[in-house]
Amino acid sequence: MGRSGGLSLARDVPRFTGRAEHALDDKSRLVVPARFREKLGAKFIVTIAEPEPCLALYPQATWDAFCERLEAAPVKDDRYRRFVRHLFSLTDEATLDAQGRLLIPAPLRVFAGIERDAISIGSLTRVEIWAKERLSTASPSADEASAFTTELGLY
Repeated sequence: MGRSGGLSLARDVPRFTGRAEHALDDKSRLVVPARFREKLGAKFIVTIAEPEPCLALYPQATWDAFCERLEAAPVKDDRYRRFVRHLFSLTDEATLDAQGRLLIPAPLRVFAGIERDAISIGSLTRVEIWAKERLSTASPSADEASAFTTELGLY
């Protein structure tokens, strides 16, 4: 049911905001900030964030909704099968240890180019983990951000 102005009510899904800079420890573990841990839940998904060169952490319910959309795709040709195979081969169920650390598997670290320094950012429905040096190239210019928010009717 819509509110005034034609906007629909927000779905009951976690929204992620904020940023944290950190480094992997010697065992390739990353401390997930407490504000992200609460919304991710005890068990969540870690995967690649194609086409971006970063990783994504999804709460289980958000990932389940993504999988439902993927399964409902009207065309399941060779391109679809290659994408699904690629994505799910680089996807794992994840939990945190008692100190709130996430072990990032080697293939995922390689994909994202994370060797030591990383930045976790809230990105609406997921947490993205970027190699520190890669994130700066993914940010919009001031003009691009202004034009986009105007185009969406947000400004």
